[in-house]
Amino acid sequence: MDVSIIETSSLGDRSYLVSAGDVGVVIDPQRDIDRILKLAAEHGVRITHVFETHIHNDYVTGGLELARTVDAEYIVPAGDDLGYERRAVVDGDLIEAGPIHMQVMHTPGHTHHHVSYVLRDPDRSIVGVFTGGSMLFGTTGRTDLVGKGHTDELTHAQYHSVQRLAGELPSETKVYPTHGFGSFCAATPASGDASTIGRERTSNPALTQDEQSYVDELLAGLAAYPAYYAHMGVINRAGPPPVDLSMPEPVDPVELHRRIDAGEWVVDLRERTAFAAGHLGGTLGFELSGSFVTYLGWLYRWGAPLTLIGENEEQVRDARRELVRIGIDDLHGAAVGEIHTLVAGAELRSYRVGDFPALVEALAERDVAVLDVRQVNEFEEAHLDGAINIPVHRLPTSMDDVPQGEVWVHCASGYRSSIAASMIDSRKRTVVLVNDEFDRAMELGLAQ
Repeated sequence: MDVSIIETSSLGDRSYLVSAGDVGVVIDPQRDIDRILKLAAEHGVRITHVFETHIHNDYVTGGLELARTVDAEYIVPAGDDLGYERRAVVDGDLIEAGPIHMQVMHTPGHTHHHVSYVLRDPDRSIVGVFTGGSMLFGTTGRTDLVGKGHTDELTHAQYHSVQRLAGELPSETKVYPTHGFGSFCAATPASGDASTIGRERTSNPALTQDEQSYVDELLAGLAAYPAYYAHMGVINRAGPPPVDLSMPEPVDPVELHRRIDAGEWVVDLRERTAFAAGHLGGTLGFELSGSFVTYLGWLYRWGAPLTLIGENEEQVRDARRELVRIGIDDLHGAAVGEIHTLVAGAELRSYRVGDFPALVEALAERDVAVLDVRQVNEFEEAHLDGAINIPVHRLPTSMDDVPQGEVWVHCASGYRSSIAASMIDSRKRTVVLVNDEFDRAMELGLAQ
């Protein structure tokens, strides 16, 4: 029996294909199911069942489309009012897919109806457990996504769910979570790339702390999560439409400038320093890298017309794949090519890029402001003396709080600050992007 991981690092999630003989089952598939179909073909298996551990809050599921595409049985926890046919399962149910046996364990906490699936081989020996947003590597799933009124109840439930997993499963049982690899669905950052029940017994706070200490610590550590989460559960309960990964319609330079002048969302996918060196005024820079979809989804005005600028079609297609994973399907087109070919008579804008040593020099020479766009909890841990903290997701409604004059903007790595710099520059302000690791500021003694 083989468990293959389908990694979606941009969202911090994993899907799984379990294969045995010519049979395969899939757990918590992402929206772009072509990756799963390709993997199943490579393993020579027919997917007979598709399992969901819960109604997801951080991505649009590919489960419904995958099940329909391969004519598989769609397994979803009972309790949610859904807009499609599925097999609703409850605690204790056993699903047999040839030699693959999956037993349902109700593990509420991340959501009310969340379940885990215990993987057994034909002789009923336990191989592993798919824990979704319950037991993660060294942490647990966050418990505040269903609504503030449910958070305390679900946090206590999460504690008991993880306790149950550890109490009923052998130490050698492999743990296969969906979240926790950078996902905001984790209550705190996960640790490691693999784990077992035995290892979690010594490292997971739900297993090393008493119940109230666990609850208090989890609640105190909950930080902001992306705004697009509000739409994911709605889409998943209704049933997502089939995915479209095709190239968006081309947009010529004249039409591109009309959209910019109209205040539409026009997003430049190029590398952050390339954007800083020359870009169309009024566009926003979201470098297509690991954090792209999280922060674009967080800042995007849901349903607003969205046009992409890319160096080539491959870059635009990759961005579209990322965007459909969070339900941004309706792209209004894309402009492709070197930025100087898209100016249509307008002048390119630019701004400076520096590092923390350059910021030290600037602070010594003249009056500059420092804008820190990290999360509040990051700022409280350590920050530059005199820095103003406006988390990047709050910047659209807090632009009046950004100081006038020369503003140096930083984050932990340069990614969030690059987005913020593009937003500030679109207001024709003087901005300098600090494209540097915050650890360097610590080494220089700038942060306290």
